[in-house]
Amino acid sequence: MKVIVGLGNPGKQYAKTRHNVGFLVVDEVAKRLNEKVELKKFNAHYAEFFYNNEKVLLIKPQTYMNLSGESLIQFVNYYNINPEDVLVISDDMNLDRGRLRVRLKGSSGGQKGIQNIIDHFGHNEFPRLRVGIGKNPRIETVKYVLGKLDDDVALGRATDFVVEYLDGESLSTLMNTYNQK
Repeated sequence: MKVIVGLGNPGKQYAKTRHNVGFLVVDEVAKRLNEKVELKKFNAHYAEFFYNNEKVLLIKPQTYMNLSGESLIQFVNYYNINPEDVLVISDDMNLDRGRLRVRLKGSSGGQKGIQNIIDHFGHNEFPRLRVGIGKNPRIETVKYVLGKLDDDVALGRATDFVVEYLDGESLSTLMNTYNQK
């Protein structure tokens, strides 16, 4: 089983913001695979389907970003999922806009949604895809991350990454390709 979790905040006011890039990638993956993220369980919207003879869950926790682990841990426990089979997608303002960074484990890097997942898992050994949204020193941080995402290239590259992963490409191989500048 492969689980793809996009982090974001529920509500129309956050729908296409930089902070919701995880939700946007999950939506794009679903669209590309002709699926819909419309089921509801464990305070999340999700899709459950088979792709390449493997069960896949696409999850968008509806707990707000900083509490994403509360929803995700329920899926992990219910489906008996190994944390290394959970790929978490989030924004990262410490990465240049459009840059992707894949890690198999590690710290939260200050991302509170990732930290909440680490807290609920009790460890940091799960893969994550960070999508760079950059910074703008002239705009207050909260206003910047809640501003509209206008980078279709990053969204497309992140979607490509997830689809290649679901197609069976190893995370190590994908890291070598997508962690490039």
